[in-house]
Amino acid sequence: MSLASALASQYPGLKKELRMARIKKRPEEFIRDALKTAFFMALGLIILLFFYFDSIGGPVALLPLIFVGLAYLLFQFNMIKSKAAVIKKQKEIDKDVLFAGRYLLVKLNSGRPLVSALSDASKSYGVASNYFKEIVKDIELGKPLEKALSDESENSPSPKFRKILFQISNALSIGIDVTEFLEATLNDIADEQLIEINRYGKKLNSVTLFYMLLAVVVPSLGLTIFTVVATLAGIEVNMTFFMVILLFLIILQSIFLVVYKSIRPNINI
Repeated sequence: MSLASALASQYPGLKKELRMARIKKRPEEFIRDALKTAFFMALGLIILLFFYFDSIGGPVALLPLIFVGLAYLLFQFNMIKSKAAVIKKQKEIDKDVLFAGRYLLVKLNSGRPLVSALSDASKSYGVASNYFKEIVKDIELGKPLEKALSDESENSPSPKFRKILFQISNALSIGIDVTEFLEATLNDIADEQLIEINRYGKKLNSVTLFYMLLAVVVPSLGLTIFTVVATLAGIEVNMTFFMVILLFLIILQSIFLVVYKSIRPNINI
């Protein structure tokens, strides 16, 4: 048994994550690539560290231990890529899942059969259309409609899109009108998005308050007070000090930009 196969048993959810992220690799292949990448990246860093230690007389004997630690950390980082890909796919679908569902509902209300409505939805815009294409492709290959919907629901990275497919499949199995279930589900999703927008407003107020304090008030007042005190105390303040402050402010501004982007709900309005 190879090392990748042995490690695959330690990640039981990896197979499903790869399916949801649409990464066409087996768990063993994904782990093998992660091991290779971690090994070569750690090797490159150790070589650079060796020359650095050699020039300053550092502890070269610790390099093998550092290599193992770096390789492990880099391997774990590479393994997170599958989860990051799933989250990215989820955000892409959530942006237009409501529009895709309403497009499907309009087609059904106009009298189109479900399979034809799914086919039309697969040709519409947005990321969700790609997932409708997979359902239509499975149906064309001979898979029953309910099975195709159920399989796509299990492999969908978006809980909202999964809810739509589940309700359609559930309505088909019960034998009732699909449009009623679908319309109720879309109304629930719309309510969830309104709640997300309200939460975003509250978070935005809090983050903006911290931004004004940490990135505007504290640096400006703090720098002014420090300059006055340094002048009175005869402390020399050179350009290096101001460059360090500028670098700190750039990093702080970048952090807040990332925070603002991360809390924004994935909704297309």
